Amino acid sequence: MRILTHSGSFHADDVFGVAVLAALHPDHTLARTRDMALIAEADFAVDVGGEWDATRGRFDHHQRGFDGARDGGEGYASAGLVWREYGSAYVRQVAAELKAPLGEAAIAGIAADLDASLVRYLDMVDTGTAMVAPGVFGLSSQVAALNSTWIEEQGLSTEARGALQLERFREAMAMVQRYLQRLVLRRVGQELAADRVRAAPRLLGGRVLHLAEGGMPWTKVVLDEMPEVLFVLYPESDDQGERYVLRTVPVKAESFEARRDLPRAWAGLRDAQLAQASGVFDALFCHTNVFIAVARSFEGALKLAELAL
Repeated sequence: MRILTHSGSFHADDVFGVAVLAALHPDHTLARTRDMALIAEADFAVDVGGEWDATRGRFDHHQRGFDGARDGGEGYASAGLVWREYGSAYVRQVAAELKAPLGEAAIAGIAADLDASLVRYLDMVDTGTAMVAPGVFGLSSQVAALNSTWIEEQGLSTEARGALQLERFREAMAMVQRYLQRLVLRRVGQELAADRVRAAPRLLGGRVLHLAEGGMPWTKVVLDEMPEVLFVLYPESDDQGERYVLRTVPVKAESFEARRDLPRAWAGLRDAQLAQASGVFDALFCHTNVFIAVARSFEGALKLAELAL
């Protein structure tokens, strides 16, 4: 497959669009040009060519009269146009590599979530709708920083400059591919963990959810389906062996406000100090913001939960 995008400086939307197509077609060739004759020969033209026609692999949004927009009215850039057509295929491929048994509804749901939480923001920056992550913190800014500078390009021939820009573009693609893959892997993990979270025992009157495995994503299921759960208890390992973590439940996703805080008197205490303050002999640590506490044993962590309740 011949994948083509424009030459010169690159942005997150063209890098993202090409990265998705390249992952789906690992035997692709990549070219960066504005030559209309070469664009016409490509299987996919991303962010260049003046056409939006997914059936022909054309994903540009700069042409006069372009009216592609999401249901909420936000305009597409090339990242969103490619993801709209191939997001589910990308998720399906990642799930297949994991041998994860996901149905089509789950795959489509993950693709839609990624559009809502990532791709739309790349489009917004590219179309000038909003600078959603000011400074250098957003993915769009990180991709832009990988462009070659005028100092590096000084004195280079047109051919050498193009080769340098292509090298930097490939670096940006690799970064975006890795980041996107990890996001999809995390969402696939959430889907696969959901039934285990639902089936986990609830202790202390149903207010403490006990997960047998650490690292299992539980937040969405607990927020959506378990309004009575105030704390989650699970094991994890460190260089001293196994220990047990007690976590508060946020009032909503990505909130720092909890349904119930741990006792303020425990804030920032460790080891003997926390053991004395709580009466739990193997208590190890409580965060200063009282959203997490740790004990060496399951019994100790459960006792901390009982005291917190």
